[in-house]
Amino acid sequence: MKIGFIGLGIMGAPMAGQLIKAGHEVYLKTRREVPAHLVDSGGVACASAREVAEKSDLIITMVPDTPDVELVLFGEGGVAEGLSKGKLVVDMSSISPPATRDFAERIEALGCDYLDAPVSGGEAGAKNAALSIMVGGPQNAFERARPVFESLGKAIVHVGAGHGDGQVAKCANQIVVALTIQAVAEGLIYASKAGADVEAVRQAILGGLGTSRILDSHGERMIKRTMNPGFRIRLHQKDLNNALESAKKMELALPATALAQQIFAAAAANGAADLDHSALVRGLEAMSDHEIGQK
Repeated sequence: MKIGFIGLGIMGAPMAGQLIKAGHEVYLKTRREVPAHLVDSGGVACASAREVAEKSDLIITMVPDTPDVELVLFGEGGVAEGLSKGKLVVDMSSISPPATRDFAERIEALGCDYLDAPVSGGEAGAKNAALSIMVGGPQNAFERARPVFESLGKAIVHVGAGHGDGQVAKCANQIVVALTIQAVAEGLIYASKAGADVEAVRQAILGGLGTSRILDSHGERMIKRTMNPGFRIRLHQKDLNNALESAKKMELALPATALAQQIFAAAAANGAADLDHSALVRGLEAMSDHEIGQK
């Protein structure tokens, strides 16, 4: 398949690499220079998003935020200018569900299909083609894109036929992840302040009902202070903002999510905005004047 891939950051570059490895003809665009290793392995660098769309049958966007998607799709030299009828646009970014519905309508008005397909699994999932992919949009478009998704992930779920359904699932995912990181951080800070062996406490919890992948991986990061991204705090803040804004429109209360957002803000204020989201613990440590591992 001729696939366009726009956005080659921490997640996008390894995802594009997986598509090249799977034998697809991949056209590439990013704000910076296209990584040399992707070109060396067979990817084709393009000068604009429009060129990507002109050369591809399926175009993937994987950029940081809602305004970035809008610019890539509808800005000067954007994807919309290079589309012809029958092509498929797949946004794999994590953005606002209401904006997603608007973007889909604008793309469909050009005679093309649109899917929102945000992912979970972080850099490791992208590198190992083990992402969880949450897809919203028409069934026929999903079936067209399924072989591409199978090159990128293990858990591929068509959440619903409505545009934005995938983004809703991603918001729910990010709520659960944030609150679990917060719970792990609070438990480990408590154990540390009480004078216990924090790693032994983590191992004990891993054997019980409190076990989780986040306790396993992110809890270890918190203890060992290995907090290079990963998935940056500022991006998780963006995702929770999407969740909280849409919840406000639905007159829905998400009090624990709002609290997690404030703790992320405290961590960011203490220099952790571009660290892995496990560094949420730094916000709690600042509030408690205690760092895990201190005597």
